Amino acid sequence: GCGKTTTLRLIAGLEEPTAGAIAINGQAVNGLPPKDRDVAMVFQHYALYPHLSVYDNMAFGLKLRHFPRAEIAQRVKDTAQILGLSACLERSPAALSGGQRQRVAIARALAGAPPLLLADEPTGALDSDGGREVLELFRRLHAGGQSILLVTHDESVAAPATRIVHMRDGRIEKEEVGAGASATEAAVVAMPT
Repeated sequence: GCGKTTTLRLIAGLEEPTAGAIAINGQAVNGLPPKDRDVAMVFQHYALYPHLSVYDNMAFGLKLRHFPRAEIAQRVKDTAQILGLSACLERSPAALSGGQRQRVAIARALAGAPPLLLADEPTGALDSDGGREVLELFRRLHAGGQSILLVTHDESVAAPATRIVHMRDGRIEKEEVGAGASATEAAVVAMPT
């Protein structure tokens, strides 16, 4: 209840702020619908379509945005390769491990090449192996230039971030430079213990 998820929902445009401005890359986005904010969001619970294959889950948002069929196929193929999902494209989500399902959710978000990836407790529903797998994936994506805003209550998840913001009751209590400081910025919002 410190405001982590609400902060992500405000950035994504799923909720409207009562005051203030939200800017992404220096551009105010207040009032823009979520589809025009050029961000993607990954949730704690995978939110995959169980009746669709991995391929179709990854392609879903691209189809809604009317990408050409060949471009959808290429983006899904490229994203699946980056995330180690190439062998799973025809499988259903039920046939995957928790870590694989979360990677599919991340792949679906990344297929549209968003400049900013929002991740809401992406390791919260995973066992320790799956959680480590997803965190390693985020580290690789960040090292490749992907900006990620990840929220968590787990300080160990936040440790490799570039910047860490501690929140309580909807307010920032402290901001610090994390161990992962680099030219590409990824912030982690963490609730203090």
